[in-house]
This record gives sequence, structure tokens and C-alpha cells, in this order.
Amino acid sequence: MVAENTKILTAEQEANLLQPIDEYVGGIQAKIDALRVDGTDRVIEIQNSIDNLKRDRIYTAQEKAAKLETYKKDLEAAKAVEAKNKEGVSKLIAQAESYLKEHYNTDYYQAVLESCKEEKKLALENYTASVAQLNKEHQETVSKLSDQHEIKDEKYVHKNRLFDAKMQRAQNLQQVKDRQHAAFDHKFHLIDMLRMSKFTFGETMAQKWENYKYSFNRRDFLLKNGLYIAIIIIFIALCIITPIVKNTPLLTVNNVLNILSQASPRMFLALGVAGLILLAGTDLSIGRMVGMGMTAATIVMHSGPNTGGVFGHIFDFSGIPVIVRVFLALVVCIILCTIFTTIAGFFTAKFKMHPFISTMATMLVIFGLVTYSTKGVSFGGIDPTIPKMIIPRVNGFPTIILWAVAAVAVVWFIWNKTTFGKNLYAVGGNPEAASVSGISVFKVTVGAFIMAGVLYGFGSWLECLRMTGSGSAAYGQGWEMDAIAACVVGGISFTGGIGKISGCVVGVFIFTALTYSLTILGIDTNLQFVFSGIIILVAVMLDCLKYVQKK
Repeated sequence: MVAENTKILTAEQEANLLQPIDEYVGGIQAKIDALRVDGTDRVIEIQNSIDNLKRDRIYTAQEKAAKLETYKKDLEAAKAVEAKNKEGVSKLIAQAESYLKEHYNTDYYQAVLESCKEEKKLALENYTASVAQLNKEHQETVSKLSDQHEIKDEKYVHKNRLFDAKMQRAQNLQQVKDRQHAAFDHKFHLIDMLRMSKFTFGETMAQKWENYKYSFNRRDFLLKNGLYIAIIIIFIALCIITPIVKNTPLLTVNNVLNILSQASPRMFLALGVAGLILLAGTDLSIGRMVGMGMTAATIVMHSGPNTGGVFGHIFDFSGIPVIVRVFLALVVCIILCTIFTTIAGFFTAKFKMHPFISTMATMLVIFGLVTYSTKGVSFGGIDPTIPKMIIPRVNGFPTIILWAVAAVAVVWFIWNKTTFGKNLYAVGGNPEAASVSGISVFKVTVGAFIMAGVLYGFGSWLECLRMTGSGSAAYGQGWEMDAIAACVVGGISFTGGIGKISGCVVGVFIFTALTYSLTILGIDTNLQFVFSGIIILVAVMLDCLKYVQKK
């Protein structure tokens, strides 16, 4: 079966090892197929015919009903045959699986594994010998040359030869990898035929793990996950350092809940800007949107007359029922934020203005209007009963987290299960192609900005509840950077058309956890900006590298 002085199998030897297994299982498979012809196969065929009939529009309702009745009778007969042969098919499957379990690994797969190990070892030895020979020839050639141009040419040729040797090694190793993977996969191909693609959980996981190992590429893995790994290492270091420096453990249930609570309003902001980044855009007005929404919500939900005025007018909504004020505040926040995002979206879509410019303009307008109208004052606290009503702590659990979970679920559904979501990816990936295919780029772009405005409104309202008011024009400064950075760290690409909601969620948690940890450790807020800047820079760099590699 195997060559005398080596464990390496030739293709013919491998085929000889596999032949008795294929013949035995193939014989059983033929018997199973014969039993399935008038049973299972016929059931599948009739069910497909029924599905096609339901979609077919060439028949009248009466014709469809008559055909359907015939199909149902045939289906009952086929199911009866299937039930009759079920026990015989099960016994044959068990017989084939028992044979595979007893013979596949010992008679075939282990021999292939040993062969692959030897082939890999031989490929590396050949590469080492080839490089040594090339270096020797290069040194001999260079020693005979005196002209610098000739020496330079020889070095260039030598470099190319080394590259060719490296490519040959990679090709040989890939062939070994392919052979081992094919041997592993063949067993599941046989099981697939026997059971008609019905695998156990363990078999499914084994195939997934093998496919992952087969397709694993270290460079791609580091490009996709390098930043996450670095941040996790930093966070682990902070978990170790904090108890030593501050005598307080960082990783406690209370701290985790505080991180999730802080992340919840920011989740709305990140989900909003994620749709714009998916369109290869951005939004610089998020922080000012939060300030405007916080101010409006505080005014509406304030306990008694407000401490400040808007254009000199003092508002007092305390006469309105509390629950009405809560939802009025939410509606006002959403309307105000949506108005400004729609304006930015209109200019972006209509005049092909870059979102950087349109949102910077709305940022300045919002900040100017809110600061001028309120004189920049803080409006104090809201009615203390409202947070306990809307976002209470239940047995220590902050229910504000549930609002964020609901937002993630809704936005995930929009992105993945609606026509608008699919159009969002299409326009972000290639707006020209999307336009040619009949998608309205204008509507999708404005729609993404409107959705962002609704989410900003929710986020600012929720932040007002979390902080029990304190709305002012200056609140939320710099939050746009956190939201954008969370999306980029989460894998939503600035090149457009690439990203997942799960990445956005992970990015928000990463930034919130990092900020919270650094604050507990006593790191100055200004230095925290340095950390955020470095993370953003590295995240965008990796994103650009992935884009270049894809191109």
C-alpha cells in the first residue's frame, strides 16, 4: 500500500486504500437508493411539484385544485412507501456508518495524515535545500563580477529566484493541505449521501472546525481581529493593574452593569451613524444633536418652571401629566434631530455633497442656535420620578439596557430583512451600479439620514433620563468621535457597503469599557482622548489594508 522507504502515498496508492471503503458503502448506498425511489425521492419530487404549482400562474383556480388533489393522493402513496421502507433504510444506514467508523480512519485517513506530514516535511526540506543552492550559486556568480550594474542585475535575478522558490514551497504546502482536507471531507460526503444531508451536531461542528482550519489565513485573521486582540490584552492589563493601583477590582458585576448602562444611549448614536458610514459617509453633528436633544428633553421633563429660557421665554410643563411629558420629550427630540439630519441628507443626496461638509454645517447651525437661544445655560434636573418610571433598576439590573437591546434588534431587522437594508448595502458598495439597477440613491441616502435622526433623538432622550437632566448646548461634545470610532472598530468600513450590526455593538462596548476602565484607574480625560485617537487610527489603517487587499 505504501512505498517501501517512505510513508508518502502516491495518488494510485491512496485510491487503492479508499476503493474497498467506497465499494462497500457504495453497495449499501445503491440498496438505499432503490428503497427511496418510490418513497422518499418521490415525496420530495411531489412536494416540489406542489410548491411550483402554487407559484404557477398559468392555471386557473379549478385546474390548480384538480392538480393539487392528484398530487396529494400521490403524496400519500409515496409517504406510505417511505414509511414501509423506513426501517430497512435505517438498518442499511447504520450498517454503512458502523463500517465507516471501524475502517475509514484506520484503513485510509490515518495513512493519508501520515503521508501529508511527510510531504510537508519534504516540501520544507526541498525549500531549504533550494534556497541554500541558490545562495551558493549567487555568491559564486557575484564573486566573478566586477561591474556594479551587472552585480545589481544579478541581485535582482537572485531575488526573483528566491521568490519563485518561496512560491513553489507555498504551492507544495497547499497541495498537502488540499489532500488532507479532501480525505477528511470524503467521509462526510458518504454520510451526506446516506442520510440525505442530515448531520448530527457533533458532525456539523467537526466539519465547521475543519473548514475553518482549511481556510485559515494568518494575515487575514490579524487584519480582521488584530485590533480586537490588542484591545482585549489592554483590558486584561487594566483588570490586573486597577486592583494593585486603586485597591479596587475592575471586573465586578456592578462595574459591568455600569458599563452596559453607559453604553446604552451611545448604542443609539452608533447605530444611527453606522448607516451613514455604510454609505461611505459620516456625521459630525452627533454630539450637538445630543446637546440639543438633552436640552429639549430637560425643558419638557423639568420639575417645575425651568431655570433657563429659550429666546427669553421660560417654559413650564409641570401641569401636564408625567407620562405625557415623557413621550412629548421623546417626540420633540426625534423631530428636532430628524429635521437636521434630513437637511444634511438632502444636501448630500441632491448635490452630491460629502457628508463631512453637510453634517459639519448642521453641527455649527445646531450649536449656534441652541447656545444663542438658551444663552448656554444648563437647565438643571428633570422630575426625579421619571427615570424610576421609564428606566428603573430591577433587583440592581438597569433596564436602560433593554432599550439598547430593542434598538439593536430593530436596526438589525431593517439592515438584514428589508428592501431598504439591502439597498443600503448596494448603494454603499457601488452607488452607480445601484442606480443602474433601479435603486433610488437619493431616497436611500435621505432615508439613512432620517433613520439616523430618529436614533439620535432616542439616544439623547435616553441619556437625559440616565443623567436625570442637566441638558445644555455643550453636552455631548466629542460624542460623534466615539460613535464613529465604535463603528470603525466594529468593522463597518469607510469604503462603504461593508459592515454588520454585531460589529457596531462590539465597538460601542469596547470604547465604553475602555473609557470606564481608564476613568476608574484615574487616567486624565485628556489622555483618554489620546487612547481613542490611537485606536481610531489603527482601526482605519487596518480597514484600508483590508480594502487594498480586496482590490
